[in-house]
Amino acid sequence: MSNVAHSAGDQPQLNGAMLWVAAIVLAMANFVAVLNMTIANVTVPNMAGALGAASTQGTWVITSYAVAEAITVPLTGWLAARFGAVLVFSLAVEMFAFSSLLCGMSTSLGMLIGMRVLQGMSGGPLMALSQTLLLRIFPKEKSMQAMGLWAMTTLLAPVVGPVLGGWLCDNYRWSWVFFINVPMAVAFGVIAWTLLRRSENPLARSRIDVVGMVLLVIWVAALQIMLDQGKDLDWFSSREICVLAVVAVIGFCAFMIWELTEEHPVVNVRVFRHRGFSSCMAVLALAFGGFFGVNVLTPLWLQYNMGYTTTWAGMVVAWGGVLSVVFSPIAANLAARFDARYLIFFGVMWLGLDLFWRSLANTDMTYWEICVPLFFMGVGMPMFYVPLTGVAMASVDEDETAAGSGLMNFVRTISGAIATSLVNTVWEDKSKHYHAELTNVLDSTGELSRGLPSLGHYRETGRALVNSLVDGQSLMLATNHLMTLIGVVFIAASFLIVLAPKPTRTVDATAVGH
Repeated sequence: MSNVAHSAGDQPQLNGAMLWVAAIVLAMANFVAVLNMTIANVTVPNMAGALGAASTQGTWVITSYAVAEAITVPLTGWLAARFGAVLVFSLAVEMFAFSSLLCGMSTSLGMLIGMRVLQGMSGGPLMALSQTLLLRIFPKEKSMQAMGLWAMTTLLAPVVGPVLGGWLCDNYRWSWVFFINVPMAVAFGVIAWTLLRRSENPLARSRIDVVGMVLLVIWVAALQIMLDQGKDLDWFSSREICVLAVVAVIGFCAFMIWELTEEHPVVNVRVFRHRGFSSCMAVLALAFGGFFGVNVLTPLWLQYNMGYTTTWAGMVVAWGGVLSVVFSPIAANLAARFDARYLIFFGVMWLGLDLFWRSLANTDMTYWEICVPLFFMGVGMPMFYVPLTGVAMASVDEDETAAGSGLMNFVRTISGAIATSLVNTVWEDKSKHYHAELTNVLDSTGELSRGLPSLGHYRETGRALVNSLVDGQSLMLATNHLMTLIGVVFIAASFLIVLAPKPTRTVDATAVGH
């Protein structure tokens, strides 16, 4: 392996058709990894039902993938330097294929979650290295073309994911959501190794921060399990939740102390000393967490409350990504001409106002009445995320760009996982709260309860009908409550960008990893 890497410089570089074949393989591998962040969102009810679990437990399928991906992102740089970016990428793609196969073969929720962890562990390096290798094989004058290809797959995957996942579930079964990855990933891994091994860089015998990595796993895992289990164990009245909370807090404090004093930290938290970077990460955590939480909530609401099939729920969710694809190049162009902080403020504020619009939903809405607010929501995401990347990276020293990029990816991923757990907890709790309130309002005098026995053998049918109506309105009120709450989070996040000073330099977009 070492000889291959060291002789890489003597190998002819890819050009012409073979260059574009390699580029398409790398971009499509990234597409598959990003696709699996959203393809499961609309299929959670199907998976949970088929495996005998509640829908709220089914969201572990989403959070387990995101957490595993977040934990492996800091390791990617070390793995690439130690074993070679091409080898690590090729193995990550094949591991992704294997874990996808096991996901589809799962016979219990526990097995599926375990395999999703394995899938997330391979998905993290896969996404990061696909971009790295694209920039490596393209000549510098064509680097923007490489980034354009990579960005297009990153933006299209969240749009395609819900539609494809819904169609597969309705026409086949939920396991095909994962089986579809297998042939593509196997092929991409083999082709990438065959074409790109000549582009391998010399290996470095760098050491890994084992202590920092262990502490990272401990506090992130404890925090996520606490958030996912809290609603089922009545939060801090449970000893298990209290222990997890203590472990998460102590683990996080120990992690921060260790990383600040370690010479080669697995996560360079020192970049948070830059006010601009810290402000951007605060905005990113709140805004992306809110955005991800809404994308998890919407298909659950559509299927459990509005009676939509998985396919139709996916088609509704996909509308939210259409304008994101259109406005991404516009946002990049505007960020180069104006103060990017104004664009970030506008983008996050737009998302918040759109959520207030969506909080006016009711159970009688038509398909297009639901889709239109989602469609316009697509304007806000690129208008804040594209310039935010530039401001964040311009706020750190040039030699800290890679560390800042890795931290940005970590914050984005872990905030999405945490938001998923919080959204499900609040949605379930508020649904019960509104159910109790509506029941009291509906039969405050007790007349309805006294009248049911007169229906004779239709009494149970009448009671079930009334309860069904109350359930539907309770879920609707809980959904609107959450939309309002997340809208407030977006509004608050938009004002945090004022803490960031105006960047004193610009950053080459091709130098920034996502």
